[in-house]
Amino acid sequence: MDLQKINVKIFITDPSPIQAETLVEVFNTWIQNSDGKYYDLADYAHVPAGPGILLVAHEANVSIDNNGNRWGLLYSRKQPEEGSNREKLRSALATALEYCRRIEAEPALRGRVRFRGDEAMVLVNDRLLAPNTEETFVAIRPDVEALARGLYAGSGFSLEREQDSRKRFGLYMKAADSFDVGTLIKNLGNVN
Repeated sequence: MDLQKINVKIFITDPSPIQAETLVEVFNTWIQNSDGKYYDLADYAHVPAGPGILLVAHEANVSIDNNGNRWGLLYSRKQPEEGSNREKLRSALATALEYCRRIEAEPALRGRVRFRGDEAMVLVNDRLLAPNTEETFVAIRPDVEALARGLYAGSGFSLEREQDSRKRFGLYMKAADSFDVGTLIKNLGNVN
């Protein structure tokens, strides 16, 4: 199974300070300063349990997402990527964490948005290649476990598959300990 279209969601610790207007301003600034990397913005913050604020680019979309009534940063890779499944999963997770760090440091947000380091969701946005079945879980599990072992640096963790077969294949990674985004980025740098 050659995984592509990998999505990673890192959850927000406390969604109460999220203000759609401020996030729209932040993403608009990113677009203006990106030399064409980002090229569109969509504001779906008014949709209950929806896609939130979406920043569109060729390689991937980035959003502050509220699907499942859980706010978080969703990195959605759209373009094919070379490498093993483990390398592609690591790359998607590393990119998502870098976006989390960037948002946490965004001056306009004044430190109000922080991300949970003890939980993440990995999705595969390709129902034909990776249907939401136990067989897909068995095929992907070794790579996700190896990634989680390094990411959580020896802390205990669990993997839980999205059970609703109508939804995309997804795995929740949950660590026994708390981590900040910077620590996770450092830990992930040691993962092969």
